[in-house]
Amino acid sequence: MFAKNQRIRKKTEFDAVFARRQRVFEGPIGVYVAPNQQPHSRLGISMSRKVGTAARRNRIKRLLRESFRLRQHELPAGWDIVVVLKPHEPVSLETCVDTFVRAVASAVRKRSA
Repeated sequence: MFAKNQRIRKKTEFDAVFARRQRVFEGPIGVYVAPNQQPHSRLGISMSRKVGTAARRNRIKRLLRESFRLRQHELPAGWDIVVVLKPHEPVSLETCVDTFVRAVASAVRKRSA
């Protein structure tokens, strides 16, 4: 389940993550991370209209939320994660999940170092 407490929803929360300037790109997926004071990680998605039509953007968001939901036990706890996307070709769920997890792991490792 992808509950409300696992989402970054307010502009101030997004701005706080972007202000930390800790980002990593894995293919078309860019990940910004910042530590939070909660026992779980939270996900936010930011996407421009350059990525595609509304239907395509919504599909990508569903894939990213599902990636987070499926692998949240593998992700480090206590982080705010904002995903930014570059325009790209459609990908499968498996590819999206693997790229997402790699990008988050790299960003957290870079931030922790």
